[in-house]
Amino acid sequence: QVQLVESGGGLVQPGGSLRLSCAASGFTFGLYAMSWYRQAPGKERELVADITSSGIMTNYADSVKGRFTISRDNAKNMVTLQMNSLSPEDTAVYYCKARRGYGTSAIAYWGQGTQVTVSS
Repeated sequence: QVQLVESGGGLVQPGGSLRLSCAASGFTFGLYAMSWYRQAPGKERELVADITSSGIMTNYADSVKGRFTISRDNAKNMVTLQMNSLSPEDTAVYYCKARRGYGTSAIAYWGQGTQVTVSS
């Protein structure tokens, strides 16, 4: 059974930091690119960051560049998102996604999400 379980969300003050983790099981983690998405109330889900299956290449949304860092540990089947200098605009539910392949042949799995609230 495929599972992606996010953790680490919570309430943080502006300027603070959080570290999100996503534990994967039920599939060959090292073959999948991993991503973090977020969805704020009333907005569409958006890509925050992604990382290739090897971990060599990463990509970030412009809004988080320089503040967020995605990383993965293929030995532990884990992907993390270190979030620094958080602002209220970062408030959202954050989702972990695993993807292999592209287009119509792509396989994708999603986690259930973890809430991040940035507020004073």
